[in-house]
Amino acid sequence: MPGLIRGVARTAVVAGTASAVSGRVHHRQQQRWADQAQPQAYAEPQAYAQPTYAQPVYVAAPAPTPETESPDMDTKIAHLKQLAELRDQGVLTPAEFEAQKAQILAS
Repeated sequence: MPGLIRGVARTAVVAGTASAVSGRVHHRQQQRWADQAQPQAYAEPQAYAQPTYAQPVYVAAPAPTPETESPDMDTKIAHLKQLAELRDQGVLTPAEFEAQKAQILAS
């Protein structure tokens, strides 16, 4: 009789395991079919969407008007004209002209 009980117990374990595996396979297959029927379920959630940022707005500085120009600007322009004449006459080399022009504009 112990051999009979052992055989019945073994059969019950095998049948129970087979039933559990079969149930899991069936459930997994049903889930796959449901997922294929509704592909929008896998759409990216809004929480992961890329944030949008406002672009900075740059405003150009106003062009200088005669009222905003300093009186020194007229003097600088006169000096630059004199330097250009000296360069054109060959008295100043182009490198000397550029150095003097940079010095006048920096002051």
